[in-house]
Amino acid sequence: MDTFGLLAQGFLVALEPMNLLYALIGVTLGTAVGVLPGIGPALTVALLLPVTYKLDPAGSLIMFAGIYYGGMYGGSTTSILLNTPGESASIVTALEGNKMARKGRGGPALATAAIGSFVAGLIATFGLALIAPFIVKFALSFGPAEYFALMVLAFMTVSAAFGESSLRGLTALFLGLALGLIGIDLQTGQARLAFGIPDLLDGIEVTTLAVALFAIGETLTVAASRSSGDERIEPVKGSVWMSREDWSRSWKPWLRGTAIGFPIGAMPAGGAEIGTFLSYSVEKQLARKPEEFGHGAIEGVAGPEAANNASAAGTLVPLLTLGLPTTATAAIMLAGFQQFGLQPGPLLFANNSSLVWGLIASLLVANFMLLVLNLPLIGLWVRLLSIPRHWLYAGILVFATLGTIGANPSVFELGMLLAFGILGYLLRQFGYPIAPVVVGLILGPLAEQQLRRALAISQGDLTVLVHSPISIVLLTLAAAAVIVPLVMRARGRGKVLSQLAADED
Repeated sequence: MDTFGLLAQGFLVALEPMNLLYALIGVTLGTAVGVLPGIGPALTVALLLPVTYKLDPAGSLIMFAGIYYGGMYGGSTTSILLNTPGESASIVTALEGNKMARKGRGGPALATAAIGSFVAGLIATFGLALIAPFIVKFALSFGPAEYFALMVLAFMTVSAAFGESSLRGLTALFLGLALGLIGIDLQTGQARLAFGIPDLLDGIEVTTLAVALFAIGETLTVAASRSSGDERIEPVKGSVWMSREDWSRSWKPWLRGTAIGFPIGAMPAGGAEIGTFLSYSVEKQLARKPEEFGHGAIEGVAGPEAANNASAAGTLVPLLTLGLPTTATAAIMLAGFQQFGLQPGPLLFANNSSLVWGLIASLLVANFMLLVLNLPLIGLWVRLLSIPRHWLYAGILVFATLGTIGANPSVFELGMLLAFGILGYLLRQFGYPIAPVVVGLILGPLAEQQLRRALAISQGDLTVLVHSPISIVLLTLAAAAVIVPLVMRARGRGKVLSQLAADED
């Protein structure tokens, strides 16, 4: 069946009344939590992960998709009104958006961000539907050695992409890999690193780890910081709607931002922040009024926000087709699949076709819902911003705890939640990225399984790992993902040192 036929089947799943309700709940929850200060899409998705635990797989993943897109939308509201980006990709939106808000043009800034996100999400989701089948056909030719090389590429790109230090990223990754060893070995049936504790025989619960590292760790970090966090909320003055000039200055940046953000998001070593900065640079070069940049240019909101949301859809390409998470949010979405025993990748398209295409169709439905929700309810989201920080993070703590109890009612699990929350706090204090730990726990056992299969087939011959051209290319990319950032940083430091030496002379 062709792509459009499969997408039509997906709409039959997505447009079922209960699934529409799940999508509506997802986008509302995602936006409501996403607009709160300091909470990015990754934390939103991690916090709401236990909410979807008791639903059927289709309803759960559709709600999850709504939460994902809603969290992305919500992040732009805090960036514009509070100058508080929830994640690095929202920094560029804050540059011009907050300047517009300070001039009393917060309404048009929020409107161009919402409509730009809608346009970008719509085009990029269709791009996902068109590209995914081709990548799946290619990936179905993979053997155990190729899958292992792909996992190594995932490990290296995530470790190198997050944080300022590749060494710290790799350290966080190996911590996650070590946690992934806990439990019963699937091939031998022997218990590993369980220390005689029955609760550890099933391994570490990914949901517990994700919620603890992202939500509990962030809460402890905020509680330990001395800053009062009293940001001034800018009221939305005048009309929320865009003028004719705003429309004429926004529609081209929306399309350009989509064209820049989607391919970058789909790359294994992409990342939304690259696309947003590139989009901002392009809009600055092409602007009719370049002098407005830095003082509230609407193009500087429209382009980067479209690039951000197109990149979000782009990250689903490697996640769904190859099981390759390229962002922190994608890593938590991978955990969402795994809580139902589903592993994203080419076999998911083969074995659970209606589920995958229902999910892709629900992204389009969620996009429409978000546009309808966001424009009329801007006033409500602004009121949510006025929640005092101490109440906000106390609520997050309670919500995370109740979610964990609902997913796995166990005193031991609550102890694990606290222990991993403290670990998340310590990782943040010492500058270690969080996402590689989650990726290591999720993909570590799968990588081990594929490695052992490849070695079993080759009777212990290690050269099987570099036997095929695909494996060689993937392992080369993995090495480049670590080496290139190191070289670039070394060159940057060298330039700084030579400049300082020149200044002293």
